[in-house]
Amino acid sequence: MLSTGLKDRPLGLQILGCEPKFILKGMDVLSKFKFDILDFNAACPAKKVVRRGEGASLLKEPKKLNSLLKLVVKNSKVPVTVKIRTGWDRDSINAREVALLAQDAGVSGLFIHGRAKQEGYSGPVDYPTIRQVKEALVIPVIASGDALSGQLIKKMFDQTGCDAVAVARGALGNPWIFQGTSPGRDEIMAVMLAHLKAYVDFYGERIGVIRFRKFFSWYTKGFKRVRELREKSSRVKTEEKMREIIEESCDPKIPSLSTP
Repeated sequence: MLSTGLKDRPLGLQILGCEPKFILKGMDVLSKFKFDILDFNAACPAKKVVRRGEGASLLKEPKKLNSLLKLVVKNSKVPVTVKIRTGWDRDSINAREVALLAQDAGVSGLFIHGRAKQEGYSGPVDYPTIRQVKEALVIPVIASGDALSGQLIKKMFDQTGCDAVAVARGALGNPWIFQGTSPGRDEIMAVMLAHLKAYVDFYGERIGVIRFRKFFSWYTKGFKRVRELREKSSRVKTEEKMREIIEESCDPKIPSLSTP
């Protein structure tokens, strides 16, 4: 998970944990790598993470999070940031309190996803709470949540006053989001094939193809009559077969993409 390219700069690495000794052990492992920012994850809503008391679970213990962040800041040679959510659930929104304690711990920036842990990635983004956090802090605030288009990214800036927006899921299968363009079939196919080849070159054919399956679904989001091909892609194990499915999905004979 630490594999990266030489052009990936500035580079941030993210850690999560809830026990000081393991956090320090993780930071010791990371000391062998070159990176520019160390981010502490207090936002992940995954069950396997929160049941260990990590990720978004720490939103229920703001003082403990403050203590852990002080530990990370003290032992880090690079600026430390933290990612949080608005709270544990809609009835316990405490992002402002958590954010102020994070700033007190010495973090250099704060990422906030505009939903509570229990909301996952569904429901409306809580723009007012993000704005409250931004107005309370002096460090940079980077907002995330439904940054799926240029229009929604602008909405995030306008409604929250945040310093930056994390695109996150908006880039999955849509690298064109950064250009603000809508690609045609040929361009989509070319990028998919290049992405597939890069995965196979890095992981080997079998693992590379298996890992690419989810990207096929993301790239073809909005395609008409593609369900059967997605089902095929979920079982394919060779680069040749995956290439055939990609080419078929982008075949001009298939009805054009649905309107974005």
